[in-house]
Amino acid sequence: MSKKNVLTIRVPEDLKIKLEKTARSQGVSLNQFALYAFTRGLSDIDTTSYFKDLIVGKDADTILSNFDKLMGKVQSRKAKKWDES
Repeated sequence: MSKKNVLTIRVPEDLKIKLEKTARSQGVSLNQFALYAFTRGLSDIDTTSYFKDLIVGKDADTILSNFDKLMGKVQSRKAKKWDES
């Protein structure tokens, strides 16, 4: 079991109310929801950084050309019945 740490943060009252309301609607404690929100936020930041690092020094034409090459490798197939528009 990992060691638990306590983190105290100060948030505006309206944000605290919104966090509590959202946690209640999700059926979890404020602490559980805060852990989820922090984890999700960090994941989003990490993902953004990963893709930014991938395109550093590349122009739009190169990026789009590489994307087209990659998409060209995707096998064409008929959409499933439930996915037809």
